[in-house]
Amino acid sequence: MSTRRTRSQERILSLLKHTQQSLSAKEIYVELRRRQQEVGLATIYRALDALKLEGAVQVRALANGEAVYSLIHTDRHHLTCLQCGNSIPIEDCPVHQLETQLTQLHHFKIFYHTLEFFGLCDRCQTPTTPTVSS
Repeated sequence: MSTRRTRSQERILSLLKHTQQSLSAKEIYVELRRRQQEVGLATIYRALDALKLEGAVQVRALANGEAVYSLIHTDRHHLTCLQCGNSIPIEDCPVHQLETQLTQLHHFKIFYHTLEFFGLCDRCQTPTTPTVSS
């Protein structure tokens, strides 16, 4: 799909390309401002929506409801702790074959998929024992 991108979209893509982690819209805003690239937060949200619809970025909701964005490299899957918010990547894709079947069956262009399991990590499952002072 050949789409003419705005300067803000190009800046966001460049930032995400050089970032090893997913970023929220606010983090993107702060980082672009830090780099003296004047852009408004509303513009960031509009640019991210356009890039998402184009299939250039993917969005993932964290346990706290915050959306984070990254470039689409590969499908990403996570185990996310509801207590501490830690996300553990899952390397194997258990639904890749299903994606292929859905694409063929429904003639649907899939840009990416995510798979998220929510629960408690080892650390948060371990009850803390209160210390008793005498």
